[in-house]
Amino acid sequence: MAPSWTGHPLQGLSYGALGLPLAFVALPLYVVLPAHYATEFGVPLALLGAVLLGARLADAFIDPWIGRLVDGLFRHSVRRAWALSALMGAVLAAGFAALFFPPVRGTPALLTWCAALLLVTYFSYSTVSVTHQAWGAMLGGGAGQRAGVVAWREGCALAGVLVASVLPSLAGLGVTAAVFAVLLALGLGLLARAPQPGREPVLPDPRPIRPWDVQGFRRLLLIYLLNGVASAIAATLVLFFIRDRLQAAAFEPLFLALYFAAAALAMPLWVRAVAHLGLARSWLLGMLLAVAAFAWAAMLGAGDVLAYALVCAASGMALGADLSLPPAMLAGVIQRAGHRGRLEGAYFGWWNFATKLNLALAAGAALPLLQLAGYEPGTREPQGLLALTLAYSLLPCALKLTAAAALYGLWLRHPSGEDR
Repeated sequence: MAPSWTGHPLQGLSYGALGLPLAFVALPLYVVLPAHYATEFGVPLALLGAVLLGARLADAFIDPWIGRLVDGLFRHSVRRAWALSALMGAVLAAGFAALFFPPVRGTPALLTWCAALLLVTYFSYSTVSVTHQAWGAMLGGGAGQRAGVVAWREGCALAGVLVASVLPSLAGLGVTAAVFAVLLALGLGLLARAPQPGREPVLPDPRPIRPWDVQGFRRLLLIYLLNGVASAIAATLVLFFIRDRLQAAAFEPLFLALYFAAAALAMPLWVRAVAHLGLARSWLLGMLLAVAAFAWAAMLGAGDVLAYALVCAASGMALGADLSLPPAMLAGVIQRAGHRGRLEGAYFGWWNFATKLNLALAAGAALPLLQLAGYEPGTREPQGLLALTLAYSLLPCALKLTAAAALYGLWLRHPSGEDR
């Protein structure tokens, strides 16, 4: 059995390394795949969009069930949970390659292939992700340890995003699929050697135990949703803002790389902040930093490349707080509810459902409203650019401030003893 968590970098890497391939595969699936089917195979965008939306909704709604499955495996043994991840990892690697290299032609066959393989790939991806998240939460510990565990996972994930953002265009999709398979195998191999969570005895209880029965979980999830929708709206509109408001399309790779690099580099700073401020106050500071960055972005115009680079760095630092601190707070909720070692999968199943719901709400609400307000991609009309600026910067500011108020009122001022 692997030793308990001590915070040693080798332990952090052995647990967190799996986050790299999982983030690596997410970007091509969500960003590259639609353009690939449209340009390479001539699949109509409307039909392709319907398939993608249906697959993503099915993926989101199946996450809570996956969480229950993972909990059952962890209750039996950590090795059995890891074995499921290894099996689903093989399915994920095969499904990823098959999606980009379909053996069929013709729009109906391609759409059928895409839909079927997306369901298989999303299911295997979600299973490995929920297992990985639950494993980290089960390691337990105080606020600092929990933040450190999450920071290793999310820091590796940001490295995966950076690699995935350049590898398909530089080396092609075939090399990308091969690299992903190797990284996934390496991450799973390291996880087998990572500190293993202990299992708590399962006490008989006539009542079914559900995450939604825990008040702290409901409050935290509400805060997480408010904050997450704000971030998802900005992520949905960022390329439109760069291309049309800033007229700086050539600098897109620089802006995105700076954003994710700042998030990764800031994570150790947020972990240190937890020791002085606590988890909730540190997250509140990150929200306020994001508000300041997006408020500044609202004042920028064509050619403000350097100023927007600083916005990317500041908002990237705030992203580091969003990625590392809320899951650590969730792990604390699980501990205080007495569910450690028993229900982590169920909690993170619903947590991932909320994450995907944020993305769906952002795309489903922001884009139609933006069009109604007079914005069209490529426009230089003042009314359209004003609508874009309001949606990209000031709407996320309003939602972030609402989330900050909820964090203060529902968490920091709550007398039930949560991590401050």
